[in-house]
Amino acid sequence: MRPSGRDLSEMRAVSIETGFTKHAEGSCLIKIGDTHVLCTATIEDRVPPFIKGSGLGWVTAEYGMLPRATNTRMRREAASGKQGGRTVEIQRLIGRSLRAGVDRVALGERQITVDCDVIQADGGTRCASITGGWVALRLAVNKLMKTGDVISDPLVDPVAAVSCGIYAGQPVLDLDYPEDSEAGVDGNFIMTGSGKLIEVQMSAEGSVFSRDQMNQLMDLAEKGVGELVAAQKAATA
Repeated sequence: MRPSGRDLSEMRAVSIETGFTKHAEGSCLIKIGDTHVLCTATIEDRVPPFIKGSGLGWVTAEYGMLPRATNTRMRREAASGKQGGRTVEIQRLIGRSLRAGVDRVALGERQITVDCDVIQADGGTRCASITGGWVALRLAVNKLMKTGDVISDPLVDPVAAVSCGIYAGQPVLDLDYPEDSEAGVDGNFIMTGSGKLIEVQMSAEGSVFSRDQMNQLMDLAEKGVGELVAAQKAATA
């Protein structure tokens, strides 16, 4: 039995509220169980120096957690003067995951920055950030298309992510914090709406795992991402 009482292949409740902030070109508040992330997308008519003049667009991301997103207060990273290694790793993951679903030629020479701020954490914050980040990106691109700044849709496929792992010897979908903290195997699966893999992060945290178990986790991830993509499309319809 999972601590939450969910079935092994059951996602937490998912909700996506779009237009959550006033000023950003695209925004949403995504809730996956008790993990809540505010995602905003900002359009800028500039690109990083390394692609300037190439005609290619760029999508990048930043990630952060509020001090009381967890059960004990964390010090703001700004107070220490630098980002932690975990933060840098996660925001790079978000950026490259979202870029995998973008036609950068069609986007044109502009940058979209997706900010993901974790308001409340209960496991799976990077996965929620990627999933909500795509929604914010979709809304921002819709504005570019509406104004005629972009002619053809640069978003070729939705991008979503979900965690899976081995908990109490069983493969489970969408780990919350009590499961994540005790999982023998933990994995994050980033996929496109058409079922293609972008990135898989898997590690044995308490016990090794077999190829068959990895395949079981892949099957769960496909199911979970399918549900998340449906929620993304419903939110942006």
